[in-house]
Amino acid sequence: MTAEILVNVTPRESRAAFLENGVLHEVYIERANRRGITSNIYKGRVSRVLPGMQAAFIDVCLERTAFLHVSDIARPEDVEAELAPPHAEDIRAAVNEGDELMVQVVKDPLGTKGARLTTFIALPSRFLVYMPHGRGTGVSARIEDESERSRLRALVESFMPPARPGGYIVRTVAEGAAPEALRADMLFLQRLWEVVSEAGFHAPAGQLIHEDLPLHVRMLRDLLGQGVERVLVDAPAAHERMLAFAGTFMPESSRKVELYSGSRPIFDLYGVEDEIQKALDRKVPLKSGGYLIIDQTEAMTTIDVNTGAFVGHRNLEDTIFRTNLEAAVAIARQLRLRNLGGIIIIDFIDMRDEDHRRQVLQALEKSLATDHARSHISSVSPLGLVEMTRKRTRESLEHLLCRPCPACEGRRYVKTAETVAYEIFRELLRQSRQFEVQGLMVLAHQDVIELLLDEESAALGELEVGIGKPIRLQTEALYAHDQYDVVLL
Repeated sequence: MTAEILVNVTPRESRAAFLENGVLHEVYIERANRRGITSNIYKGRVSRVLPGMQAAFIDVCLERTAFLHVSDIARPEDVEAELAPPHAEDIRAAVNEGDELMVQVVKDPLGTKGARLTTFIALPSRFLVYMPHGRGTGVSARIEDESERSRLRALVESFMPPARPGGYIVRTVAEGAAPEALRADMLFLQRLWEVVSEAGFHAPAGQLIHEDLPLHVRMLRDLLGQGVERVLVDAPAAHERMLAFAGTFMPESSRKVELYSGSRPIFDLYGVEDEIQKALDRKVPLKSGGYLIIDQTEAMTTIDVNTGAFVGHRNLEDTIFRTNLEAAVAIARQLRLRNLGGIIIIDFIDMRDEDHRRQVLQALEKSLATDHARSHISSVSPLGLVEMTRKRTRESLEHLLCRPCPACEGRRYVKTAETVAYEIFRELLRQSRQFEVQGLMVLAHQDVIELLLDEESAALGELEVGIGKPIRLQTEALYAHDQYDVVLL
């Protein structure tokens, strides 16, 4: 696999695209007025303790109070080797209302939910993650070579001062790293924690103590090295900062960071803008003629696979199998591109052959192998349904770039003109019976008014005779399709 990172920086927005073999797989967007807060460290105050949920709400001066579960509260007796999470206990023994504590955001606010917090502070660098409240050394599961895992663990443990608390996680990009690079990372993280802990001790509740790096620098820290051959950035200032960061933490990769100076926008040149627009559509066409329908709700995301115009060449079972195979690869890409997380239900076309179901599931798992977000896939049911989960730490592309439709209020449908017309008839009857009026006027969308004047004109005439009052109709250009008003004259 060959990969590229494209970075587009403007005064109010930064965007990064991760391409594998020339195909867009992930998009990251950061806006000045709503920067992601994952990994930020705050001094928080406990505003409410909920024993029934074994959790507490923490005020960190965000729009909504943040959520802290008892399992995310670090205590000295709970930290063990491999940085294992603590056992659960009564939240009331851990925190009380009014307590102040240092917390880190592990999940951005999503929808109506506040941010998710932890007191297990994690400070990442190029090769390592420092856990001040942990002990021992963990190695990323993506490093599969046992000898390399043992080498990295031994190096980190040899550099750890015996009297200094804390543990480390060795990141995937550390595979093959030189001992000097690991040692430099450890020294940097130790100095950073000294600064953060000192600031946290003196800061008032609600204050931001430590903020994560800007998007274009985070891309270097987190993604450079995973087969990435080139990083193109279109802003000179951002390019200079990225070079400075790379020169300090990854000098061997500095040559990969290049300034793009072409006249055509970088995202247009690589077709990224078009792919972003396509990623906002419900329907995803497949090359064979089939298609996917992706619906994102607050509870879960559903994906429906259809053969569409694909008729195959052999028989129905072969057509279904080939469509599902192609869909599995496309679904994996769409999950990453749209950043869909939580519960995901995939409705593959029903397959009778057990071997076909197994191959489709393997294709999905293989395609998700390079995904940076953790996922878990269950088996294919007899109905062709696959239940899976994907870790969600930030807003999906749709939630980030779009808002609910004001016409349908996010329902994805509007009432037909006929339905609205009949609602108007009932409202006219209701108003004429409640009030003494000289007449009534209906304000509605043009389609509704045309229906009342055409197909429903006889019914409207009968109603006018029945209530004994004249009814006037008026088109309102700014009204939504199912919006109307009945005005008393």
